[in-house]
Amino acid sequence: MSAQPRPTAVTSPSDTGTPASAGPDDTAGTRLAAGQIGTFDMVFFVVAAAAPLTVLAGVAPFAIGLGGPGAPLAYLISGALLVLFAAGFTAMSLYVRNAGAFYAYVARGLGRTLGVGIAYVAVTSYNLITPGVAAAFGYFAAGAIHDATGTDVPWWLLSAVCVVAVGVLGWLRVTLSAKVLGIALVLEVLSLLVLDGGILGERGTAALDLGSFDPTTLAGGGIAGMFVLVIGAFTGFEATAIYAEEAREPRRTVPRATFIAIGFLALFYAAGVWLIMGAFGTDKAVAMARAAAGPDLTFKAGELYVGAWLADTMHALIIVSAFAATLAFHNAAARYLYALGREGLLPRHLGKISARHGSPGGAVIAQTAFNLLVVLAGAVLAVDPYTVVFLWTNSTAVLGIMLMQAMAALAVWAFFRHDRRGMSAARVVWAPLVSFAGLALLSVLAVLHFDLLTGETGLVNVVLLAPLPLVLLAGLYVALRIRRDDPRRYASLTTTDVEKN
Repeated sequence: MSAQPRPTAVTSPSDTGTPASAGPDDTAGTRLAAGQIGTFDMVFFVVAAAAPLTVLAGVAPFAIGLGGPGAPLAYLISGALLVLFAAGFTAMSLYVRNAGAFYAYVARGLGRTLGVGIAYVAVTSYNLITPGVAAAFGYFAAGAIHDATGTDVPWWLLSAVCVVAVGVLGWLRVTLSAKVLGIALVLEVLSLLVLDGGILGERGTAALDLGSFDPTTLAGGGIAGMFVLVIGAFTGFEATAIYAEEAREPRRTVPRATFIAIGFLALFYAAGVWLIMGAFGTDKAVAMARAAAGPDLTFKAGELYVGAWLADTMHALIIVSAFAATLAFHNAAARYLYALGREGLLPRHLGKISARHGSPGGAVIAQTAFNLLVVLAGAVLAVDPYTVVFLWTNSTAVLGIMLMQAMAALAVWAFFRHDRRGMSAARVVWAPLVSFAGLALLSVLAVLHFDLLTGETGLVNVVLLAPLPLVLLAGLYVALRIRRDDPRRYASLTTTDVEKN
């Protein structure tokens, strides 16, 4: 989610436990409720976080404009790279189960000091991405209300409603969040499938330009920038491992959900972009994507081949998509806060669990408060909710997550380097190394082309990039201080989350 579609046109579940009103007796213990999440619950969390409608309506046109005819192939290549990453990632999930997945993996594979540094990067990234997506929700919802009624409702008020509703859902049992995300995801996917069907029904095989999958299409000058946008569309797939502690049969659930999510996203994105280009003809679609009509490319295809009702429906469903993504990333961010609070790397109260719901109650309250603070800051400063609050926070966050993915891939290789534990070299040696090289290269490209993510140049980008190395250094300092002052505690970090068999 990193580009701007046209503006468009919750109620809290009834329950006595909410983040705002929870008292000290509502949280107890330090272990998340186990056995709550199944395979498709995880898939809903991951795919909803990726926000497929927002990607195909808001980001894909910009990827087409940058990379030209090869955009569909780029989504397949990115998916293949992440499948390689997932091969090793899920292998390590059999031995490390921790709600702070990246932190735990790097700590076990590359050392606890670097792991703590990555933990701080993880907390920063996931906590930045959530209020940014909530701001996008307010932006889309305000536009939709204005289009429907002519009434101007402040975006920040709608974003605040989104944040509170998400906080309530995050406080309740995680299975409720999965149901909400499942409904939102089905609606998004159905609208896009109707679009695909309309294009194929009208244009038939003329919409299927096989030239888009010719590797020579990836020789253009904008390919690096395109891949930065494309790989960002998969952000959040690694959340399957975050929920391992709460999963049913995590040895099977985590790998299965990870591969299903990546495979679905890669194929869905590639097919969707291919057909959107085919709706107009490849060359014309690329020209439109590079012109002023670019942001509306997907909506124009829907109106042309299905009807204005589909374009209007997709504009409305972008609001649903933003809410679902906010909820998914809020849950991930809260679990990182919880994991670090439990380890004592952040205040201990963040590691407290809701006794009634088995959710990370302390972390949910903190994450909700942070979201509201960011939204309020955007309102007070009177900045644009999409081009500033959303794009700026999410650009830093996406880069941080890409860097963590690269380090996690290297950590998998290091973890299995001396003992493959009966697994093939292809899965735990070569796949992690190849994915590390690919993700590291894409991370460098993201830094070099950071303006494509932020829409800004110069000092703004320097300021937005600065938090990642700063929090990494802070984490390294904290880890080294713990190792010096309390070697026993340092040695125990993440140990309880390693499978012994």
